[in-house]
Amino acid sequence: MTAETAAAPIHVTDAAWQAIEGGYDLQVHVAPDVIARRIDDLDLAKEFLARKLKGFVLKSHYVPTYERAKVVTKASPGITAFGAITLNHSVGGLNPVALEIAGRSGNKMVWMPTVDAVNETAGRTDGPTDKLPFWAKIQRELSATGIAPPPLTVLGNDGKLNEAARRCLELIGKHDMILATGHLGKKEIHALVKTGKEMGLKRVLVTHAEFPSQSLTPAEQVELADLGATIEHCFTTMHTGKAPWDVYFESVRKVGAERVVLSTDLGQTINPPVAEGFAMFAQKMLDAGFRAADVRRMTVTNPAALIS
Repeated sequence: MTAETAAAPIHVTDAAWQAIEGGYDLQVHVAPDVIARRIDDLDLAKEFLARKLKGFVLKSHYVPTYERAKVVTKASPGITAFGAITLNHSVGGLNPVALEIAGRSGNKMVWMPTVDAVNETAGRTDGPTDKLPFWAKIQRELSATGIAPPPLTVLGNDGKLNEAARRCLELIGKHDMILATGHLGKKEIHALVKTGKEMGLKRVLVTHAEFPSQSLTPAEQVELADLGATIEHCFTTMHTGKAPWDVYFESVRKVGAERVVLSTDLGQTINPPVAEGFAMFAQKMLDAGFRAADVRRMTVTNPAALIS
């Protein structure tokens, strides 16, 4: 999320709230975090409960959240928080030890590299900092102190999945966790999804398909869904103008509601509250002519099946 001005709020109808009742948001960025957030996980649980939502996945670019998720769940009857790990340098990158411990601890989601992916260059290029994502500013600050390990990729020189990535997939499968593609590039995503299918992974999520560092076309999304992946679309990507709504709508129609989940990617201080943003997302879908049943499929049924 950049330090840009967020779009104007969307008027939300009762129909939108009803469509997402019982829903799960599979990507939220809330406090505690090294980056400032508008709400913490316990208050988010209260917000979700008040709006008749069921749960969320806690995402951090830097630290595992699976232990924290257990505490949030225990402290918030009626809400289930799910833990995650993102394979950036702060956990050792494509680190089998981190994954094995995560799996034994009940971790649910595994994101491939995000801020440290070779495909994600914002923190490694020169230029003004006023419109950089917050994580890219941190990356530059670390680099200025001499902390600048090489960016991460899941591919070898031959264009195939490297051994470190294959080992990660083995552990994700062993512990029945969800493989999420993070901020990898198109070739990496395709290789990861294809190999995951060959290895028998049952839960594969292509992350925020329209986000600029992925920018997957509708046809590319269909191809990945045909390989067995679920396609995730995130509210912030379109809401902040990083991708046009009409292209997103086209992608959902072509892939089909049965192979899509809608997440918010919210929690930033400049964006709408998470639950409100979830309903705003539903409203945009309804306004575009999608059936309430399809919205429910993408916000309730499919996410619940993926994390069950």
